[in-house]
Amino acid sequence: MERYLLYLKTNNNYYSHGLLIMRIIGGSMMVYNHGWGKITAGPEKWDRLGNALTDFIGIEFLSTFFGFMAAFSESVCALLIVIGLFTRPASILLLFTMFVASMNHIIDGEMPELAIMYFTVTFVIILIGPGKFSLDHKYFST
Repeated sequence: MERYLLYLKTNNNYYSHGLLIMRIIGGSMMVYNHGWGKITAGPEKWDRLGNALTDFIGIEFLSTFFGFMAAFSESVCALLIVIGLFTRPASILLLFTMFVASMNHIIDGEMPELAIMYFTVTFVIILIGPGKFSLDHKYFST
């Protein structure tokens, strides 16, 4: 019985396993459900996506660029998070995108539940790092 209760105690040996699962599930769901369709859509879709940010800051001529960056963060950066390569910079870009998405939902009177969930996952990855089961750990660990 005591052997089974060990899993209820704090065990720092398995936090990298949890981070791996969180990276794989969170990143792959982001790519599959949000990123792939946006990155392959083209400049017209990117312009509409970019308006979500340019409406806040008032720089209308950069809407296509910001839309591309949102699509890039939800696809390429999410893939980088899955494999654990350049994980923190990729998470920062995705975190910013999810912040803008959350604010747009709130302004529209909607509940930004999914954007907040992705925001939280990327925030945790930024704070803790990718874990030992990542390419960052393999190539950049000291």
